Amino acid sequence: MARISNHHISTTAIFLFSVEALVLMISVYLGTKIRFLDQPQLFSAALTDLFPQAGTFAVVMVLSMTAMGMYQLDSRPDPKATLLRLMPSLVLGLGLMSLVFYWAPDLYFGRGILGIVLLLAMVGIFLTRSVFFKWSRLGISESRIMVLGTGARAKEFGDLIGNDPGCHKFKIVGFVALPGEKHLVPPSSVLPAEGLLMAMVNKYSVSEVIVAVGDRRNGGFPIQELLECKLHGVNVSDAAKFYERERGQIRVDSLFPSWLVFGDGFEQGILRRVVKRGFDSTASVILLAATFPVMLVTALCIFVESGAPILFRQERVGKGGETFMVLKFRSMRNDAEQEGKPQWAAANDPRTTRVGRIIRKLRIDELPQIFNVLKGEMSFVGPRPERPYFVDLLSAKIPYYNTRHSIKPGITGWAQVRYQYGASVGDAIEKLQYDLYYVKNNSLFLDIIILIDTIQVVLLGKGGR
Repeated sequence: MARISNHHISTTAIFLFSVEALVLMISVYLGTKIRFLDQPQLFSAALTDLFPQAGTFAVVMVLSMTAMGMYQLDSRPDPKATLLRLMPSLVLGLGLMSLVFYWAPDLYFGRGILGIVLLLAMVGIFLTRSVFFKWSRLGISESRIMVLGTGARAKEFGDLIGNDPGCHKFKIVGFVALPGEKHLVPPSSVLPAEGLLMAMVNKYSVSEVIVAVGDRRNGGFPIQELLECKLHGVNVSDAAKFYERERGQIRVDSLFPSWLVFGDGFEQGILRRVVKRGFDSTASVILLAATFPVMLVTALCIFVESGAPILFRQERVGKGGETFMVLKFRSMRNDAEQEGKPQWAAANDPRTTRVGRIIRKLRIDELPQIFNVLKGEMSFVGPRPERPYFVDLLSAKIPYYNTRHSIKPGITGWAQVRYQYGASVGDAIEKLQYDLYYVKNNSLFLDIIILIDTIQVVLLGKGGR
């Protein structure tokens, strides 16, 4: 894993990103060569001038593929799913290239060439991914993990790795028992004690040792042996750090309070606040200008279907636990909560109007929150604000829940692009684990990553209810 501005990025994704950018640039050169096959002198003249066009095409297409989630390697390789994402990625890229040609005519290289280049790019990317899938299935890049512990934390970690498709590149070679610890993992997975940990690491070709022990204060905890492993180049991590690094989560069920206190991150300095506020204001003005026609049409549709009010004001909890009134386009009937008690949103919620179902699916109902951002009540990116009723309910049931209120809530967030719409306490726990990651590691770089991923959520309607 590479770490950029506190955010962990898979080195595999970076490698794939780089290779495909090169494939896209080659597609431009090869497409031009094919277009001028019968006029080699024209190709020779254009060859030296193609780099700006090739570079722009590669950047636009890679960004489009990123926006469609093609570099979120969270699931097992599937060529069919890749093709289904590649096609809309190229369509999105074509639209963006049209805008580039409009604003920078010097980069235009003709419709005939563009058609050939797009076809070559599709074939090249698909073949690249096919090789990558084959490489992944062979287990060449698979990391071998040895888990220290056999108790509840170790069992939980083993279950999470086994059931999480995003962790297919890891293989648990076995668990190492500690003196006095209960064996809750399958007996067949417990490795026989064979001297020091380093000897077991060498025997089983282990690349990382995960510490999954509930009590590290007893005399049987092998701190010196773990240090020896680390000094010999073996990664040593605990379960919380592993999941933060690999899944973009901070799991509350495998977390020590001291890890939050003494760990890195949670930086809320004045420079970060100034940069974030400047980013919020700029992004909000741009989005308001870009979506104003959509907002007008939405307002008209709501009024025609169900009359006034068009906007819906609802109390939410913001930074520091202070409440504010969030603005949304009304997507439900006026009597949606006639009993006076807040309710979780549900899939195919019968309270939504016909227009409401569409705008919730496309997240258009959230657009009026741009004004909350401009007022300083919200950020563009951050944990989604929740209603006071649910905050009280969840704070009583979920440890560290109020930690998410240490920064401003956002229109979109890490939990929104990584998890489905929350509609239960269980969903709230899952989303909190992503929110904790954002609170700990938030940066301008991560904000940009989230905004790019939000495009996928909007275009594909992921998680809307």
